[in-house]
Amino acid sequence: MIPTLKGFAQQLVPVNGIKINAVTGGSGPPILLLHGWPETWWEWHHVMPLLAEHLSVVAIDLRGAGFSDCPQSGYDKATMACDAHEVMVALGHERYAVCGHDIGGMVALPQAAIYRQAVTQLAVLDVPLPGWTRWESTTARLWHFGFHMNRDLPERLIHGREYDYVSAFMAERFYDHSSFDSVDIEIYAKAMALPGRTRGGMEWYRSLAADHAAGLEYKKQPLDIPVLGLGGDQRFGAQMVPMLKEFATNVTGGSITRCSHYVADERPDEVAAALMTFLGID
Repeated sequence: MIPTLKGFAQQLVPVNGIKINAVTGGSGPPILLLHGWPETWWEWHHVMPLLAEHLSVVAIDLRGAGFSDCPQSGYDKATMACDAHEVMVALGHERYAVCGHDIGGMVALPQAAIYRQAVTQLAVLDVPLPGWTRWESTTARLWHFGFHMNRDLPERLIHGREYDYVSAFMAERFYDHSSFDSVDIEIYAKAMALPGRTRGGMEWYRSLAADHAAGLEYKKQPLDIPVLGLGGDQRFGAQMVPMLKEFATNVTGGSITRCSHYVADERPDEVAAALMTFLGID
């Protein structure tokens, strides 16, 4: 099953020694959307048409996910940020906004910190960030971080059970289960079952110690661009703004009510509206 979205085109973009799957549509100022685990660019399929009325929208599959390449290495978030930045440049966007959810948020922050002349605004949705003062105490309570960091074991246990694992994992992190579409879960599970993609996703977690060390360095030179922090009120919403204030000087945002982790799935209208307000679009 290859998901397609009316009005949007897909292409493989050669960058940073690999090919990244990019989905593009709309017109106007550019925004890059970065998905989380265990999703793909399809995470944004409800949000993208709303944004595309005013913006040039680019959503990618991160390395190791979906139809992007799944190399043996390069899963530290700075390298993944390089992938994402080079996609935008290849598509003709020298300056752009970036929005990341979950692991995508962990990529978006270093992207803004490393490519300061390119990133105009940063939005991070519902995720603890490496480098945060509460990083270690928070992630120690998240069972899947430890499980995914194990070498080879998750791949062996998940193989052939991708739908079971993805559906159970996401159901645990939904508040409004009427938003829990089994067709979407099937799309994510089939993407994870592609060769190497389960390992690719696990490698995102296996690099987190290095990402935390890098995050501590980013804090030494705080971002001065506008930053938006949003999360579900049942998950990380209340923590997003104070956390991002450790990395940036101009932070706004807060919680989306009656929502848990998968904000773009559960509350796409609110996410799109918040992003457009943040970007100064009436």
